[in-house]
Amino acid sequence: MLYQTPQDWDAATQKRVILFGMSGLGKTYLANMLRDTGAWFHYSIDYRIGTRYMGELIADNAKAHAMQVPFLRELLMSDSIYIGSNITFDNLAPLSTYLGKPGDPEKGGLPFDEYCLRQDQHRMAEISALLDAERFAQRAVDLYGYPHFVCDCGGSICEVVDPEDDEDPVLDSLSDLGLMVWLKGDEAHREELIRRFDRAPKPMYYQPEFLLKAWDDYRTETGLPDDRVNPDDFVRWTYARALDHRQPRYAAMARRGVTVTMDQMATVTDAQSFDAMIRNALETR
Repeated sequence: MLYQTPQDWDAATQKRVILFGMSGLGKTYLANMLRDTGAWFHYSIDYRIGTRYMGELIADNAKAHAMQVPFLRELLMSDSIYIGSNITFDNLAPLSTYLGKPGDPEKGGLPFDEYCLRQDQHRMAEISALLDAERFAQRAVDLYGYPHFVCDCGGSICEVVDPEDDEDPVLDSLSDLGLMVWLKGDEAHREELIRRFDRAPKPMYYQPEFLLKAWDDYRTETGLPDDRVNPDDFVRWTYARALDHRQPRYAAMARRGVTVTMDQMATVTDAQSFDAMIRNALETR
């Protein structure tokens, strides 16, 4: 582990942290707050996925829909207009829209085979983006002069690594690069995440074995064929199961770093209180 003690953290002239945990618990909030100090470079895994690795797929998907409109097709064919995505750290809608949800096409669902293809594309993109973190940490110093580096991982990181493998290449790379920090929610946070998701279900990446079992179990329970599954109902049904599936995987990853609770997170308002939170996590590790 890069920083073994609070003293190691305090003495470091280049602080590097890898934030991970379930989406919605504050990773991007922390990363944005640190970036706004002017001393931290913010590397967003989801942003890297959506721009570098899946940007062309996202744009082509939008073009395919636009080509179904004769007016837009004519303009696209004559290169009179172009279509691209406007992904930002705070707006990843183009990426999630491309990832999609499986089920009834009349309700916006994708055929399950196409959905699985996009899931696999995301898996490969996420692994590549995670492995890029080391290069961006060095680039942040060499090119931009940032002394500190924060990597904001997507919630699905635990699905594309093997947390129980002490030689997992992605986790080895990340834990050599910086301090792995798990933002851990409790049961109340879990219930709040479920309530939020029920109000606005969104696409997610799932480990293939988990996804196939969830798909089979849902169709068995409902008796629906693939093309009659309501996409939103399926992802709502799956979400709580996904949270429970991910929790022990995050916990295994945290053995390479430290864990902070949401109560501790609530005390962070600036870089100084963030440092204090990390010192406390190292002290109690």
